[in-house]
Amino acid sequence: MPVFTYTARETASGREIRNTVEALSEQSAIAALLNRNLLVVEIREKIAKKGQTKGGKVSNADLVVFTRQLATMIDAGIAIVQALQALAEQTPNKVMRDTVSDICTRVESGESFSEALTKHPKAFNKLYTAMVSAGEKGGLLAEIMARLATYLENTERLRKKVKTALMYPTVVTVVAIVITIFLLVRVIPTFKEVYSGFGAKLPAPTQVMMDISDIVRHDLLYLILIAGAAIWGWLHYIKTKPGREFWDRQRIKLPVFGQIAHKICLARFTRTLASLVRSGVPILEVLRIVSQVVGNVVMEKAIKAASDDIERGEGISNALAKHPIFPTMVIRMLSAGEQTGNIDNMLERVANFLDEEIDATLSGLMSLIEPLLIVFLGITVGSMVVCMFLPIFNLANIVNGPQK
Repeated sequence: MPVFTYTARETASGREIRNTVEALSEQSAIAALLNRNLLVVEIREKIAKKGQTKGGKVSNADLVVFTRQLATMIDAGIAIVQALQALAEQTPNKVMRDTVSDICTRVESGESFSEALTKHPKAFNKLYTAMVSAGEKGGLLAEIMARLATYLENTERLRKKVKTALMYPTVVTVVAIVITIFLLVRVIPTFKEVYSGFGAKLPAPTQVMMDISDIVRHDLLYLILIAGAAIWGWLHYIKTKPGREFWDRQRIKLPVFGQIAHKICLARFTRTLASLVRSGVPILEVLRIVSQVVGNVVMEKAIKAASDDIERGEGISNALAKHPIFPTMVIRMLSAGEQTGNIDNMLERVANFLDEEIDATLSGLMSLIEPLLIVFLGITVGSMVVCMFLPIFNLANIVNGPQK
């Protein structure tokens, strides 16, 4: 569908607006703008650059703000088109602004809100569009949008916690690598020049450290290239289907970090399942969507296998209980929810419990990791210093050479 760039004035305030609108023709674009109480001053078709794709990915933070504001506006009785127009005008992010403007145009043209969202899969995933679609069908769009905003806020909060927890050890590790390279390239060669003048045999640790220094000094560029190629190869491998399955299977087995990764996937699973069930999405569609957003291939396969069992008439808890990746606590809460007809609330409680456990684990890990990193940095740098000063402890024999 063609995109038109326009300059228009609001009929009420006279304020000038410059934006884009999508329409079948220039006349359709002008008509759509008149419906918004905009008087067109100038309009022309926007020619897209070759190879350019429309739309783009928006940040989680922008999506959270958009969803919360839209939920508030709809709940206040503002029409969906007017709410989208207001959000498009006040959104500072260009990608988000263009996306919302296109959705607004499509809704004005007669598409449903959920249908318009599906045209932008990079910005709105299947979970988002499924919940909106369920809200439209049930006449509960404002309530569903509020639930969706809460879900996105909880997900973003958890993501920030994990990111913050990983930031400190990452920085310390990088600093340790930089210091080590500096010592190997700049400091140790100075000691080597001093000790080489003595003509005596150096202690084994000192000699090994000097040999490592020579390798790093002469082949530093190659070592960096090899390390970069190894990292790139690993990242490329885990993006492939077998690589991702291997990594997802192994990372949940790692000590401490594996438990955190497993709980994050379980929290995402339970919270997403609760949100979709509460929104009235059919259970098989719920499981299909949930399998795509859990973020772990092993869990994804387990959910798909459970979905097949449920389609044959088996209960949700019994179907999931066949797969060890789902802990007993989650299965029992699901079973209790099935018996009481209150699955969504049970799953929400499990998700909140898992979030609290993740938070407590991350807090404990941060308290423990600081002294461990200090010890690691001390051992790394200290061992190099000790190796270089070992000859000084035997300085008399080294200066005088071997005695006969």
